[in-house]
Amino acid sequence: MIIITGAAGFIGSCLITKLNQENFNAIVAVDRFNNPEKEKNLANKRIWERVEQDSFFDWLEKNFEEVEFIFHLGAHTDTTETDWEKLQKENITYSQQIWNACVSYQIPLVYASSAATYGDGKFGFSDQEDRIDLLRPRHAYGKSKHRFDQWALARQEKPFFWAGMKFFNVYGPNEYHKGKMASPVFNMYQQIKAKGWVELFQSDRESVAQSQLKRDFVYVKDVIEVCYYMMRYRKKSGLYNVGTGLAHSFVQVAAIIFNILEVKSDIRFIEMPENVKNHYQHITKANIDKLKKTGYNHVFTNLEVGITDYVKNYLAPARYF
Repeated sequence: MIIITGAAGFIGSCLITKLNQENFNAIVAVDRFNNPEKEKNLANKRIWERVEQDSFFDWLEKNFEEVEFIFHLGAHTDTTETDWEKLQKENITYSQQIWNACVSYQIPLVYASSAATYGDGKFGFSDQEDRIDLLRPRHAYGKSKHRFDQWALARQEKPFFWAGMKFFNVYGPNEYHKGKMASPVFNMYQQIKAKGWVELFQSDRESVAQSQLKRDFVYVKDVIEVCYYMMRYRKKSGLYNVGTGLAHSFVQVAAIIFNILEVKSDIRFIEMPENVKNHYQHITKANIDKLKKTGYNHVFTNLEVGITDYVKNYLAPARYF
């Protein structure tokens, strides 16, 4: 059996599709199954069993001998969250429990970290572990992910294979339920369809132009390819960036969507809210040398190709992956 926490979420549900495509059907889906919108992400997928998140460790204690692998993708992912107690419980303590269980039961583990751990990028975007203590995440969500990465690296006892996936800005199908936390691609598409124009934040620094507000946008189909590879690879444990290695501006993304929809470009810049300025990342750009050195040679999807696939084959017909 393969366990996926956060199974009804964005990346988790797409990973189930990938595993089903590869004929892995004994999937144990762990989540809180109380969101009708997220439930749509699981429709028509082959799942062996559903386990409520709060009951998971009791279930695992009884069934660990049958478990081949754990993907821990569940988390509290709101980057504007300020309740540290909630983030501590969901993103650190729960993850520590999963780690310890994998140690005790000798189960390999892939877990979700985040590019938010890199903060303003002052110290670059290298996933080399000897640089981790230099990083200064800019918001509480990023700090929670960073704290767990640090905790994992400091452990004397580790799963025989583990990988922390530092996901960059993931976009793609099955994020309908995410609201304000959905990708810029999703939100720009919705704005253009509803209004014919799109709002983007003005730069909050005179030294940084609009065209320099950039993200490493990575298609979810590429993300799940990396996750699947790590399940099969199981050699060199550690932290790994999961991005394309390229940075594109929000202006470029908007232009691609306008072009796909055959709508005249109309970008309206709005002032960045104060609570966003405090933790805004002006650029993210993954260094993926470490991933490539493992032998991973999958070519990441070109941004325009990925957005076109997403818009035409998922957003426009309201389809799921």
